[in-house]
Amino acid sequence: MRTSASIALLISVAVGYVHAAGTPVNVARQADAPVVQLANDAGSFKFAVLGNSGSGEKAQYELGEQMAALRARFDYRTVLLLGGNIQGGERPQDFVRKFESPYRRLLEQGVEFRAARGTDDSREQRFYKLFNMQGGLYYTFSPAPGIQLFALDSTAMTSAQIGWLEEQLNQSSSAWKIVFLHHPLYSSGRRRGSDGALRKILEPLFLKYNVSVVFSGRDDFYERITPQKDILYFVVGAGGMARQGDIDRSSGLTASAFDTDLTFLAAEVSGDSLSFNVISRAGQTVDSGRVLRRK
Repeated sequence: MRTSASIALLISVAVGYVHAAGTPVNVARQADAPVVQLANDAGSFKFAVLGNSGSGEKAQYELGEQMAALRARFDYRTVLLLGGNIQGGERPQDFVRKFESPYRRLLEQGVEFRAARGTDDSREQRFYKLFNMQGGLYYTFSPAPGIQLFALDSTAMTSAQIGWLEEQLNQSSSAWKIVFLHHPLYSSGRRRGSDGALRKILEPLFLKYNVSVVFSGRDDFYERITPQKDILYFVVGAGGMARQGDIDRSSGLTASAFDTDLTFLAAEVSGDSLSFNVISRAGQTVDSGRVLRRK
């Protein structure tokens, strides 16, 4: 039987180590505090996370340039897309303007994008080669030994998908289990916010099979949720626009949040720890930390 100490989730933020199990914590990185650095270890799994990105607007292109600039010093090879991948029309020229052109430098360097389907994304996106969805609306892949990621279609959480997810989680021997999807189980968004119905379905599976981290999009801002039952949840939804003033900071959920500009998240899994930096369109690191996997 696990003890509370054995499953305690430790987050290293700029103000120090905080025990996240038990009493909720609310710790935001101070503007003048040092950033938790990504180690850039040779053998680590490095990746980026981006949600609601496919606007085709100038701001999206500028954030894409920040992503390319980071990769010059932090050699990530994978980007997780959290839905809102192509907003509006999905003609061939839309895929060029809203995806291929903004991230051209990354694509030319062989970076692999892995997409989850969002509310307004068509089912046909699963066949778009550069989204690497393996022809499925939900799928799993292992980018490195001991790490397995699960992409879910939260727009249509069918019984077949739930059965598939439980089977895959049960069969997985990976130390790190990371889930990414569009709809957030927890969010302080005023306009959309937490999807309580989805939480009732998925959270018991995440707890039973030792999922450590969950990335979601949908809400147009960045939020790191105070760990819930030892799981760390992120909302990374400001890849194409930011909805200023949409975060309800009285929700009691927010550990850190940013809604004044576009952002993406860069992360590195090395051993039992995952480090992350959240970077704005202006190149500012607006949040950072380190989490230990659940055991």
